[in-house]
Amino acid sequence: MSETVQEPTKVEESAESTPNADQERSNTETLLVQEGDVAGDYLERLLDLLDYDGDIDLDVEAGRAVVSIEGGGDLEKLVGSRGQVLEALQELTRLAVQQDTGVRSRLMLDVAGWRAGRREELSTLGRTTAEEVLESGNEARLRPMTPFERKIIHDAVAAVDGVHSESEGEEPSRKVVVYKSS
Repeated sequence: MSETVQEPTKVEESAESTPNADQERSNTETLLVQEGDVAGDYLERLLDLLDYDGDIDLDVEAGRAVVSIEGGGDLEKLVGSRGQVLEALQELTRLAVQQDTGVRSRLMLDVAGWRAGRREELSTLGRTTAEEVLESGNEARLRPMTPFERKIIHDAVAAVDGVHSESEGEEPSRKVVVYKSS
């Protein structure tokens, strides 16, 4: 009889201590919006200091804050050669968000649509490389890429049956290798 009395008590306690999934999702969304706001303020101050024109757009996609700067002609300077300045600016923005919120940010920054265009370009490269490897049977090694670029390649290769990809090497020379599956 004591087991019957104790068991419902345990169930009640565990129900009270289990966080509500909707509340958890709402808290995550709130944190991501806060990250976007902090990043937007940081980038707005930067644009003012540089005397660059640009509109900042804040969004939440795939569980991360996404900040885009669109507009003025000077923005391409914030992208740099092959996105190197953009990568550095994204990291600085993430640090500013972390300093303000106390939480490591996975924020994604795009300037002048560069990342969106690059994503399309890399998806095509990944798909065509996968198809070539499937046809020839020979592995393909791509040039070194950033983690952002490698992820897009891996996703594109994964969409083609009969091939797979792996990353090899050390940063900053890490590259994707595409293999025909056995």
